[in-house]
Amino acid sequence: MKIALLPGDGIGTEIVAEAVKVLKALNLPLDMQTADVGGTAYDKHDHPLPPATLQLAQEADAVLFGAVGDWKYDKLERHLRPEQAILGLRKALGLYANFRPAICYKELVGASSLKPELVAGLDILIVRELTGDIYFGTPRGRRTAADGHFPGSEEAFDTMRYSRPEIERIAHTAFQAAQKRSKRLTSVDKNNVLETSQLWKDVVVEVAQQYPDVQLDHMLVDNAAMQLVKAPKNFDVIVTGNLFGDILSDEAAMLTGSIGMLPSASLNDKNQGLYEPSHGSAPDIAGKGIANPLATILSAAMMLRFSLGQPEAADRIETAVQKVLEQGLRTGDIYSEGTQKVGTAQMGDAVVAAL
Repeated sequence: MKIALLPGDGIGTEIVAEAVKVLKALNLPLDMQTADVGGTAYDKHDHPLPPATLQLAQEADAVLFGAVGDWKYDKLERHLRPEQAILGLRKALGLYANFRPAICYKELVGASSLKPELVAGLDILIVRELTGDIYFGTPRGRRTAADGHFPGSEEAFDTMRYSRPEIERIAHTAFQAAQKRSKRLTSVDKNNVLETSQLWKDVVVEVAQQYPDVQLDHMLVDNAAMQLVKAPKNFDVIVTGNLFGDILSDEAAMLTGSIGMLPSASLNDKNQGLYEPSHGSAPDIAGKGIANPLATILSAAMMLRFSLGQPEAADRIETAVQKVLEQGLRTGDIYSEGTQKVGTAQMGDAVVAAL
């Protein structure tokens, strides 16, 4: 089973190292190869996604990704910024479905910014469409305005686009995910304003006819954002577009106490996937050995389950993480009085020991 390891920037190298430590402890036939990506790749190869890195990712069964980005690259032309690497990988690999689970472990209920009764037992899955919407729509750019409120001034523009096949594909994925859970699906859009969202809703309603066992609800994105902090346990599976999914999944992450606990999976139609923590590169704490590696370790578990056909190994990792939390070990982002604060490597060692 070939895995492309792309640690990236900031804390990426530290957290991927701990996930690799856990994977090696499973004694599975894994061929893990490392390549540069993001700002690190730009420094060495003048591009955030060098051809060799892309080739390794395309040839692998799965990609384990750390994080990319640093403030020092913000002045680069947009196509050379570290973040373009992840967009390039999504496009080249056809990774159209992003799974972001938001689970509040009972040991971390107190770490959430919401009242314990609102988040205890929380288990949400956000299914985000990943290759369409305003992030990839064209035309886009900057120009001198020919009309509007301020003709002659500089303006910027992006295009929000969705096609019927794109929506059908992600809708089927979400309905099938809901069938494996509590058979409830909430589709989130902004159909009262956007034509793309009206098409989204129409298509989701049509696809729903093929899944009569799944209860489908619709919610406007502004209301969904409010309900996620008002009554988050009313949700089970959420399906939404690229832009809204980007925002709502980060909001859901904080319900659990720390974004450092949230894994994610991005899959194509062959179950080849890119797996990464939901958090960023955190350059302010890079090299200090204090980053939480659990989201990356849990991403590795998702990789074993979805792309590598090793569900038992995935279960072992998730159980080990649960045991470590029960033992009271915490990195700084989830630390509370009465628990034991540990560093990145210590947390990885504890998961290996729990295996």
